[in-house]
Amino acid sequence: MEKSTMKLTRKIQLLVDLPTKEERKEALDKLYQWQNRCFRAANLIMTHLYTQEMIKEFFYLSEGVKYKLADENKDAYGILNRSRTNTTYRLISNRFKGEIPTNILSNLNQFLISTFKKNLPQYWSGERSLQNFRRDMAFPFDMELISGLHFNAEKKAFCFSLYQIPFRTYLGKDFTDKRKLLQHVIQGETKLCMSHIKLKEGKIFWLPVFEIEKEKHRLKPEVIAEASLSLEYPIVVKSGKAKLSIGTREEFLYRRLAIQAARKRAQVGATYSRSGQGIKRKTKAVDKFQNMEKNYVHQRIHVYTKRLIDFCIKHQAGTLILLNQEDKIGIAKEEEFVFRNWSYYELMTKIKYKAEKAGVELIID
Repeated sequence: MEKSTMKLTRKIQLLVDLPTKEERKEALDKLYQWQNRCFRAANLIMTHLYTQEMIKEFFYLSEGVKYKLADENKDAYGILNRSRTNTTYRLISNRFKGEIPTNILSNLNQFLISTFKKNLPQYWSGERSLQNFRRDMAFPFDMELISGLHFNAEKKAFCFSLYQIPFRTYLGKDFTDKRKLLQHVIQGETKLCMSHIKLKEGKIFWLPVFEIEKEKHRLKPEVIAEASLSLEYPIVVKSGKAKLSIGTREEFLYRRLAIQAARKRAQVGATYSRSGQGIKRKTKAVDKFQNMEKNYVHQRIHVYTKRLIDFCIKHQAGTLILLNQEDKIGIAKEEEFVFRNWSYYELMTKIKYKAEKAGVELIID
């Protein structure tokens, strides 16, 4: 039976809600310590999981050896002195005891075990290398560490405490559904699942995961909408006699190329820029275009995919078929220019997400 709920992840900036600069710095240092311990723990967990799974390869010289990755007290052939899940948890718990909340370590362990099992067939076949983690990785936690989530009218922000560190949200000019989702969590209408904290350039970002009900529309599974993705027209969709072209080459591609050209000119011009405050001053013009292209593409694809799903809802199409995608991917990979500027993966990701949210069944041909 199809689930009636789905999970959404949002990115929300947090500010440490303490009065003095020294207290805020102390709290930030603690978060950076947790991030560092998670980074080290994650690499240890993946190494041990891989070793446990591949341990049979170490016995190729001894034909009579029998083994099983199970607790020796529960299985005669077991080679572990505790449950398999508990082996990696005890490893990192003993290593980093007192340096990081055990709740974070427990969630990290469960998340990585789940991810490892998902990718295991590719590890076995040699098609995927073992996952490696960076020092700036986000660290997970669940609702047990969050307390006192509420909206503070005086501060005009949502406030809560994470392991006795007070935070308040900074939503700015929020044109998304973040404020609405947090309000539903407070009212008990939406469930908040395991989330992450991400530290980047001295800023704190919260990546909460919300479990929400799917939208309910009067869709008919027998009504089919056929869509085609390409560089000429990002999306062309038709259902019955109705047809819609979403976006154009001029609108999407040429604007993107203009941003790339402007950034290249800024890089050339930076050579002759007046110095005085090091590289930061010389590359000031280049930094202006750093995220401009990414933000433009993200916004355009959001608009295109929304219009696609709105078309399906308007014509009560319960099934959406994307036509001839494998052939187009092959062509795009052969053409470096097309592959660089098409943004096919992001387009597909947003179509899948919006189709699931609206209750539209997606079929990729």
